[in-house]
Amino acid sequence: MGWQVLLFISVLSLSAVCGQVSYSIPEEMAKGALIGNIAQDLGLGVERLKSGKARIYTGNTEEYIELKRERGVLLIKDRIDRESLCGQTMPCALHFQMILENPMEFYTVTVEIIDINDNPPTFERGEMKYEISESALTGARFVLEKAVDDDVGVNGLNSYALKPSDNFALKTISRGEGTKHIEMVLQKPLDREKHEHISLILTAVDGGEPQLSGTMQILITVLDVNDNPPVCSKPEYKASVTENAPIGTVITTVRATDLDKGNNGKVTYMISKSGAASLFKVDADNGVLTLAGNVDYEKRRLYELDVQVSDQGGLSDACKVIIDVTDTNDNPPSINIMSISNTVSENMKPGTVVTMLNIQDPDANENGKVMCVLNENIPFAIKSTTNNFFTIVTDGDLDRERASEYNITVTCSDEGVPSLSSSVTLTLQISDVNDNAPVFERSSYEAYIVENNTPGLSVFTVKARDADWNQNARVSYILEDSSVNGVPVSSYVSVSADSGVIHAVRSFDYEQIKDFHFRVKAQDGGSPPLSSNVTVKILIQDQNDNPPQVLYPVQTGGSLVAEMVPRSADVGYLVTKVVAVDVDSGQNAWLSYKLQKATDRALFEVGLQNGEIRTIRQVNDKDAVKQRLTVIVEDNGQPSRSATVVVNVAVADSFPEVLSEFTDFPHDKEYNDNLTFYLVLALAVVSFLFITCLVVIISVKIYRWRQSRILYHSSLPVIPYYPPRYSDTLGTGTLQHVYNYEVCRTTDSRKSDCKFGRAGSQNVLIMDPSSTGTMQRLQSEKSILDEPDSPLEVRLNYNVSLLNTTVVL
Repeated sequence: MGWQVLLFISVLSLSAVCGQVSYSIPEEMAKGALIGNIAQDLGLGVERLKSGKARIYTGNTEEYIELKRERGVLLIKDRIDRESLCGQTMPCALHFQMILENPMEFYTVTVEIIDINDNPPTFERGEMKYEISESALTGARFVLEKAVDDDVGVNGLNSYALKPSDNFALKTISRGEGTKHIEMVLQKPLDREKHEHISLILTAVDGGEPQLSGTMQILITVLDVNDNPPVCSKPEYKASVTENAPIGTVITTVRATDLDKGNNGKVTYMISKSGAASLFKVDADNGVLTLAGNVDYEKRRLYELDVQVSDQGGLSDACKVIIDVTDTNDNPPSINIMSISNTVSENMKPGTVVTMLNIQDPDANENGKVMCVLNENIPFAIKSTTNNFFTIVTDGDLDRERASEYNITVTCSDEGVPSLSSSVTLTLQISDVNDNAPVFERSSYEAYIVENNTPGLSVFTVKARDADWNQNARVSYILEDSSVNGVPVSSYVSVSADSGVIHAVRSFDYEQIKDFHFRVKAQDGGSPPLSSNVTVKILIQDQNDNPPQVLYPVQTGGSLVAEMVPRSADVGYLVTKVVAVDVDSGQNAWLSYKLQKATDRALFEVGLQNGEIRTIRQVNDKDAVKQRLTVIVEDNGQPSRSATVVVNVAVADSFPEVLSEFTDFPHDKEYNDNLTFYLVLALAVVSFLFITCLVVIISVKIYRWRQSRILYHSSLPVIPYYPPRYSDTLGTGTLQHVYNYEVCRTTDSRKSDCKFGRAGSQNVLIMDPSSTGTMQRLQSEKSILDEPDSPLEVRLNYNVSLLNTTVVL
């Protein structure tokens, strides 16, 4: 049997529906039969069907159609029986959607099922029996059972034929809505005496090609006398019943009258057999029609019943009862998910479709109107695209760091009273995008490290956090390029890329560098990577690693420095002051002075804080001229470090007395470690040296005697002198003012003398005991006097308030 495919495509303006297509096919097609090339009909390529994962969505109904994405065609998946699918409804069609993804699209497909003549007319009963009085008048009517043909249109029931037709003729009555009822009309009076039993064959024929038919046997028993048939008060009754009404609900009452009396006038009511007869019941005696089953508006909205009234004589009449089923709001909306994206990126633009829904409510009118809403405080909205179709779209910016997952609750309610609703919860994951830079825990860091540290020592840790996830939150630490005092900062510290631990690359010296700063960058692993930086300041803490350095008195290798104290000095007389410094800082540089050794401990003391050496008793004549004090200078570090200085003090009133005592002072001598070499050398030249030294000594002695005579009658020039690494300028040093002396010395110390000069300058007397020359010669040798560390210099310094006298020998 040939069939024709009808194609209709229309492009809609709605965003989610891209078009629709319609096909027409006959029922009962074989499985796998071709319906149509939907890809070609919709103007889509086969590759688009594959990439979009095209599929058919039929809702909750059975799938009769399948899609072959590889070919882009629709095929029969299962046998389609139009009668079981649609019954008597015309037209009969399958409605479904074809859904594509990436991007999300769907198309509406309608497949109309065309009826074929595959069902013959059938009667519910194989035979009907009638008892007809012989007195029945010509024209008497007898209602016959209708045949039922499940086919529709031209293939449905077309005509009836009754044979033999000697006494009866067949009459077809057309009523509203195209229904046909058949009656058997008596044309010729019956004669029981001739034919007590009559057998007729009723044939129903459809209009299909080829024609199909069904038959029913009619058995008539001829009775005697009853000549008045019952008559219905109305040929048609109309009533209504609410769906889901309880069984036994009274629908209406059918009434009929019979003019006969007695048993011939007693009317009985009966519902003619039909498909809906089981849902209703009529009382045989009073004609009350009640509900015997459950009626559902969504399944069938209208019922037509034929109620037959008959008397005891076999005469009958029939009336039609039309029952309208009214809808109640008994069905909540049904939510069907057509397509859903389980994961969306947080940088998704507003208006992006994430889910497509199909909402169905089989109720009618206001009861079937549906409105859907989403739960509050989520960046999503629901929009209606076409009837019963909704899309969930993004309605704002997504931020995975604020919410990595959303539970979207869709609630759909109808407008019935009371309103019915249903809901479904969808879980949507938000995928991460690298949109957050690492953030340090502090705006800046400050750390301390003790000097003389071990290279590689861990100083402290910088920490940055990234609000992103996974690789985008993996933070690496980088030391930014910079310099400290012209040296790259990488030679000072290093940063662990994974942990942010800062290590010292070198050992630090507080005296060279006290602090420095640099910048550390934290960079995540996203693409492109984001970063931030922070300033780190390292402060070096001092250690007590430097001993005190004595600035005064100066320790020289070839000269003896003596502080002169007059014998008339009182208690508390300032002899001198030990001046020392410590290059450390803080308490490591706090110095204290102690007297370690002394020739006479009862005579001198040292100030603990200022280093001043003072007498603690009255000086007397019994005190030795030569006083040797050993002063130890300690700092306050842990452990403490110290330095010692030897202070020579001369207790005398005149220089000759001092010179006679200090000529016996032992002088430090330097010896070579290789003593054997000098001994051998000395033995080799001893004879020559002995003679030479003897001549020189005699000459020198004579020369010194002559020079001492000259110095005794002359004034010597003043030569300024400052010890190495120490200066006393404009009275700002330890000794605020300097007093000058002129010292004369001869080979006979008893004839030497000292002359007090004016204040305001500094005089130095050269008095080296090992020298044999004259003062006049020494003054002419400028090179010797210009040597700041010359062993021939004698410096005389005095405090203006304490008259402190220093003699360098």
